[in-house]
Amino acid sequence: MTNFNTYLSPFTWRYASSEMRAIWSEEHKRRLWRLIWVTLAEVQSEYGLVRPEQVAELRLEQENVNVPRALEIEAEIHHDLMAELKTFAEQCPRGGAVLHMGATSADIEENTDVLRIRQSFDLILGKLHNLLLILADKIIQWADVPVIGFTHLQPAEPTTLGYRLALYAQDLLFDQQEIKRVRQELRGKGFKGSVGTSAAYAELVGLKQLEEFESRLSAKLGLDFYPVTTQVYPRKQDYQVINALAGVGATFYKFALDLRFLQSPPIGELSEPFGRKQVGSSAMPFKRNPVNSETIDSLARMLAQMPRLAWDNAAHSILERTLDDSANRRTLLPEAFLNADELVSRMVKIVEGLQIDELAMKRNLESYSPFAGIERVLMALTKAGADRQAMHERLRQYAMQAWEALRMGQANPIVAYICSDAVFLTYLLADQLQSILVVGGYVGDAPRRARQLANKIRSQESGEGL
Repeated sequence: MTNFNTYLSPFTWRYASSEMRAIWSEEHKRRLWRLIWVTLAEVQSEYGLVRPEQVAELRLEQENVNVPRALEIEAEIHHDLMAELKTFAEQCPRGGAVLHMGATSADIEENTDVLRIRQSFDLILGKLHNLLLILADKIIQWADVPVIGFTHLQPAEPTTLGYRLALYAQDLLFDQQEIKRVRQELRGKGFKGSVGTSAAYAELVGLKQLEEFESRLSAKLGLDFYPVTTQVYPRKQDYQVINALAGVGATFYKFALDLRFLQSPPIGELSEPFGRKQVGSSAMPFKRNPVNSETIDSLARMLAQMPRLAWDNAAHSILERTLDDSANRRTLLPEAFLNADELVSRMVKIVEGLQIDELAMKRNLESYSPFAGIERVLMALTKAGADRQAMHERLRQYAMQAWEALRMGQANPIVAYICSDAVFLTYLLADQLQSILVVGGYVGDAPRRARQLANKIRSQESGEGL
């Protein structure tokens, strides 16, 4: 049970899934430490350094983690891994004597970190897989439905809702590919001792058998190792890992920020799900605040800062290793993944339950899309022989008058202005001008490209299925 009488990280209970918390839990870390110790002993037994019965005893107690006992020992010796090692050894009267033979702490901790990073990536990728499929369905559903586009936060030309959603999906595909790349290239430190030379292991198994020895460990752990390390694996890897997570955070941040803009009542086209009993404000009962979108932007803003810390850890790792990254990595790695895990979970919730107000979309389109026809009118008038610059100024003046009418709460009068202008009518008929200004379907091939991307996602994700 969570103890609320002491400080808790919000990631302990408010943010992230129980699955991600479990990966970065103290018990899981110590089980992985024990897995690596047992694997080391198993391979050493192949070289006659450990007896089979010792390995069997170690394997029997491998899952029997006793955190309170380890903390009790740590309070005396002030070394967390040694405390766990002593706890494990206490449970294994015969096998305990050979634990950690030839190893340094980083041989255990570093490989454990990479195993947890890989497990965390797999959890994130599973959720991204589901999110992409949900997005693909939404894109197909709304591929042909026009909405007013915005540039510079000002109404521009029409696009379609499906095409707009495809923009986020396209970024997300890039993020997914980058995470897969980084995950595929993950490497552990391997077993190379205090400065990366494997000198201690060479003493145990012989220099000629050293490469084979480490290859056996790699195969048993299912983890490739860096060929060259110091006491630790290259911290550039942490930087790549955190960057990949920050990248997906940027995609989520943009989506959530756009949604907050579109959810504001003056626009009101889209909104995140809002529970029947959900409270928007303690003071204003009418509020429907976009709490999930704001949480995404808040957490993603935090995640965006983490690559800098990972960069510092990599750049400041002097010679064969310093310990000044150790304390911050205890929070950097888990909280980067816990953060990203919460982000993708919130995104799934929002996209799955996305509220779409078609009346608002139609209203905004009717108000603002006539402006988009002005460019078409300008081109048509110029093609008909008019002076392009003179027509541009005349149309601009009408547009400013129309904006003032909208500001006063009136309907957009721009079509009436243009279709009754005597100068324009010397070049084009009123019916021609009217048809040019109808731009609800002025969306180019956006519907086709939106569906194309959605079908690519469906094909890719159903084919891989994770």
